[in-house]
Amino acid sequence: MSFQDKSLTCADCGATFTFSADEQELFQTRGYLNEPKRCPTCRQAKRTARNGSSDSSSSFGARRNMFTVTCSACGKSTEVPFEPRGDRPVYCSDCYRKVRVNR
Repeated sequence: MSFQDKSLTCADCGATFTFSADEQELFQTRGYLNEPKRCPTCRQAKRTARNGSSDSSSSFGARRNMFTVTCSACGKSTEVPFEPRGDRPVYCSDCYRKVRVNR
């Protein structure tokens, strides 16, 4: 079946948004029968209100504890989602990418 982009109106804010052919195909593969009523911004806002969190990586709306550390490579202050033990180096995201490539 061939899909074409559609312009829809958001039921919450009234803005016009595009329901792309790719999204339509995804909806069909997931078995959804109805088109979306809300624009992506309003969908995210509803999801956030329902879950109580804007962090999509956290499960069930729970916040992760973050720990402030100093990067072992560059000395920059950064936060990590685990408590460092002290026996291994901890890197900021930029330095971690560099170290990881070299492994």
